[in-house]
Amino acid sequence: MKITFITVGKLKEKHIKAAVDEYAKRLSRYVKLSIIEVADEPAKERLSNAEEQIILREEGGRILRHIKESGYVIATAISGMPLTSVAFADKITKLSVDGYSHIYFIIGGSLGLSSEVTKRADFLLSFSQMTFPHQLMRVILAEQVYRAFRINSGEPYHK
Repeated sequence: MKITFITVGKLKEKHIKAAVDEYAKRLSRYVKLSIIEVADEPAKERLSNAEEQIILREEGGRILRHIKESGYVIATAISGMPLTSVAFADKITKLSVDGYSHIYFIIGGSLGLSSEVTKRADFLLSFSQMTFPHQLMRVILAEQVYRAFRINSGEPYHK
């Protein structure tokens, strides 16, 4: 199985990059993982709704260019469906059984995701009703994907 994280912006903090790299290394036992970073749009502190929509469309277009039609797209979104780690692992297994060989996970920028991206998504996944920094979400997502593969392999994991 191939998994691609498509994320907005580059990781700046070394400790966050190190954590993502560690989970990527661990995941290499189970899947072929790639991480695509698309450029984020510069944004001033206060934006009008119209300015926000322009930024979201620009970033969304960059995200969508990397998604192949045959892939299954899971976008992270506060409005998405929350899953337990076991239910998330079951979802990944079901996708594999259903013939999906490529799963895309999308993490938006500081403003979230454009409606074009959420419409393209096959599933919206919520990790919490709280807002997390999009860079930290990479670590959380990588850890949960790793945990899912450990669960699916019958290997021990922390509950």
